[in-house]
Amino acid sequence: MTKRRDFIKNTLGITAGITVAGTGLSTLGSCGSEVEQRMPPAKDWHSDPEWRRVKYGEWNGPGVDPGPGPMDGVLLKNYAPRSTVVSQRTKVPKARFPVIDVHSHHYAEEVDGNVEDQISKWVETQNEVGVEKTVILTSASGESFDRLVKFYLDPYPDQFLLYCGVERKGTEAEDYPEKAAKELERCYEMGARGIGELSDKGFGYTRDEKLRPEERLHPEDDRLDPFWRKAAELGLPVVTHISDHPSAWTPPDVFQERTPIFQQYNKYGGSGETYEEILKHLPAVVQKHPETTFIACHIANLGNDLQRVSALLDRFPNLYLDISARDYEIGRTPRASKKFIEKYEDRLLFGTDMGMDKSMYQAWWHLLETDDEYMTGRVWWPYYGLDLSEGSLEALYRGNAERILNWG
Repeated sequence: MTKRRDFIKNTLGITAGITVAGTGLSTLGSCGSEVEQRMPPAKDWHSDPEWRRVKYGEWNGPGVDPGPGPMDGVLLKNYAPRSTVVSQRTKVPKARFPVIDVHSHHYAEEVDGNVEDQISKWVETQNEVGVEKTVILTSASGESFDRLVKFYLDPYPDQFLLYCGVERKGTEAEDYPEKAAKELERCYEMGARGIGELSDKGFGYTRDEKLRPEERLHPEDDRLDPFWRKAAELGLPVVTHISDHPSAWTPPDVFQERTPIFQQYNKYGGSGETYEEILKHLPAVVQKHPETTFIACHIANLGNDLQRVSALLDRFPNLYLDISARDYEIGRTPRASKKFIEKYEDRLLFGTDMGMDKSMYQAWWHLLETDDEYMTGRVWWPYYGLDLSEGSLEALYRGNAERILNWG
């Protein structure tokens, strides 16, 4: 991770050359692979047929000649167009129903100040905006998990649920499967009521890039069978993060869908699995362990393809989704997303995964509860309100969580 951050830092001078015109673009490697691809600096993209098709669609042009001017020097990462659209803006200070946020983390340690004070302020914010309970996905085990129990469960037993992780050390040992299951049971006795967030972005749950492909601990690995069986026995739902947004595996060039803010997540040219290879792990583990409840976070990283994720829900009754951190997916396709959420209203859960700010929560209420248009989005794309029905909204906000989470 440090190596990757250093590489990104060292390439800032290169990436500063990304302009609106798309010339002089350099890309950066990721996941430990220092791949550098440079687009031809003198290429006239405006005359390139594929570029024009992607940029303008069937119009095949902007309607005016793209002549030179002062904006040629504007960096893409700095481009923040101020909208002239005049439309309805609805204030939603508090959620329509009490909310259970199933996807959050130990953010209090990531900001300045005393951790206990930060958590106390967070509780006040949640009460103000209408969040009744929050699931803290610790990904932790051992002493690390026990420490978080003291921060959250001891002072706020009614405000938080803690989820633990899976033991990631010694996976090659013969007794690893039994140790992992035993540690899960210990965490349960300490107060864990779920598992997660367990992430596989191409290198397995351990995220160890040094392991050979056959050594990586992917979800359906036989070594995890006792762990998943123990989860089912204890009634612990599993929040698993499989893959990432598909743009992370496409070149960071003029056709890249997301802005340079997200280039830190780009894995194109890396040594891990491809997007399609990683996606196969989800159906594999869900099918292998039908008694275990799995929650694929971030709409299973398939929010861009609702037909595909719908097929997974139709196939596996033990699979659920959370919508955390995918506001941009449902916000840019409001009609399709509204139909999807209302069709599968008994399979989706609300989550945030974006910190502790009041404005963050209220932005979610704005998106889900209103029909406002052309909202400012955090990923470049404008959002459009879904105006969900009361039944779907209540199920998403709390009903499904009340039904499938472990409240013991």
